[in-house]
Amino acid sequence: MSEKVKDGKESGDADPNLKYSAPALSKGLDILELLAEQSQGLKKAEIAQALNRSISEIYRMLAVLQSRGYVMLDSASERYSLTMRMFEMSHRFPPTKRLTAVAGEVMEETAIRLNQSVHLAILNGSEILVIAQVDPPGNNITSVRLGARVPMVFTSSGACLSYQMTRVKRAQLCSKNPNFTQEALDAFEDTVRQAAETGVCQSPSAIIQGVHNVSVPIIGFGGEVAASLTVPFVRRLIKSSDPDIDECKKVLIDAGDEISKKIGSGAAV
Repeated sequence: MSEKVKDGKESGDADPNLKYSAPALSKGLDILELLAEQSQGLKKAEIAQALNRSISEIYRMLAVLQSRGYVMLDSASERYSLTMRMFEMSHRFPPTKRLTAVAGEVMEETAIRLNQSVHLAILNGSEILVIAQVDPPGNNITSVRLGARVPMVFTSSGACLSYQMTRVKRAQLCSKNPNFTQEALDAFEDTVRQAAETGVCQSPSAIIQGVHNVSVPIIGFGGEVAASLTVPFVRRLIKSSDPDIDECKKVLIDAGDEISKKIGSGAAV
């Protein structure tokens, strides 16, 4: 499908605030962003309806995205969903690739020392995105899968990733979650204060009862928060020599400092 150009702009229903527009590209990006929010995928007609597009427009875009490996079609359900291609591409992006490479060994040592799983996350809009994850050698663990996205307002990771922002900015991001409440924001701000004042924060999981998330920020070269390192701490009921949650905080702070120094911050949080 060709797009006509007039007065230096392409035709179509483009955003009038943009200096230049590319309607075909916008349609493709709209599809990707829509599918990124769907865990079960969508049928072609559902995508067309959600984006207020014709089925013929959507079909052409889906055909291209499928041929390039960005979406896949389940022939049984006739639903389209995202592949892992964009996630893989993000890991080839130099800052992310370097961060995960530097953090990997430290995370493995931390997981073994604490007998807890450890994950590394970055901020992705109003959500956290898990870019690295390590499990301990023991049994009975709680972990977050690689590539998981969770609303920042419900996580200690989000508190560490956003404590340098203004409260207004955090509230704006948190409010984008459909399950957002003022009560959730107040609890989140308590966790943010911990991160700002002590360099480590702890909060009960908003998803799994009995789990306490412990997080520290990873500081980049310019003093900005580059990522967060988190342990979803579980207390096992059998007798063991596992570190308690206070020791977990100390170990995690040291691990965060080590990763921060390795990526160039040169100073502890």
